[in-house]
Amino acid sequence: MNCAEVVKQIPMYGYGEISAEMEERIESHLTECEACREELARHRAFVDLLDERDEPIDPTLLTTCRADLRRQIVAETASRPHTGWNWLGSVRGFTAFHIPFRVPVGAIALVAIGWIGAHYAPARFGGVETAGLVQPMFSNVQSVQPDSSGNVSIAVDEVHRRVVSGTFDDPRIRELLLSAVREESNPGVRVESIAVLKDSADLQVVRQALIDAVSHDPNPGVRLKALEGLKQYASDAAVRKALANVLLKDDNAGVRVQAIDVLTAHSDDSIVGVLQDVMQKEDDSYIRARARNLLEAMRASIGTY
Repeated sequence: MNCAEVVKQIPMYGYGEISAEMEERIESHLTECEACREELARHRAFVDLLDERDEPIDPTLLTTCRADLRRQIVAETASRPHTGWNWLGSVRGFTAFHIPFRVPVGAIALVAIGWIGAHYAPARFGGVETAGLVQPMFSNVQSVQPDSSGNVSIAVDEVHRRVVSGTFDDPRIRELLLSAVREESNPGVRVESIAVLKDSADLQVVRQALIDAVSHDPNPGVRLKALEGLKQYASDAAVRKALANVLLKDDNAGVRVQAIDVLTAHSDDSIVGVLQDVMQKEDDSYIRARARNLLEAMRASIGTY
């Protein structure tokens, strides 16, 4: 690059609004050219002085800048083929406008870039409306098909998030919570859902959801939270059957400990066989001790004969 080209690029270089390749070329030139280094120093000093000005911002200035920017973009778009939008060129064109220096240059540049990003880019790329940007949106690109004219057709599956609020008495809320326990892939969401549901385990549908979770959920934290909700229903036959199954088959010692503690709250002869199996198979000393105490309290033998 020669000196004239570098000097022309210095304002955009100062704001980092050039390509990496151009930046390398400029810096390579600066290492060898003292005159251009002095020009860069003068530019930076000038910008620093502008940023130190204490004059209040004219409230009409930003409106004027945006209007000028819009006119320039429309004019440039109409004057060249639609082979892709050079947003950097538009920003550079913006620097040629007559703008009274009533605000720091840095602020003007940010206004220009922000306005382009917020108002122009969405309309160019797919026509995304402002309303579509307010709510989180999840997209999966299914196919991409370019054509000979330079256009690209992209098939996108989109899901928009919405918030549903209400009390547990609201059927929608209840159904969403139950669905989250059974189907949600995030264990944290399942735990949070069970934390809400467990206080209503007197409802058969809720109690069954907790039983399903303690029996089949792959996450031990979720199973423990479900056990917490089933504590006060240890006398229920379906709950006791599920707890007995957990005691024999769950691979997490903490879950098995919680299960036998819940069973202890309501002991009867229906779990004698389970407790005897535990004495034969369980390695955890605490669980074995609890099983032994329960069998002794029920005057049952420790082992099977």
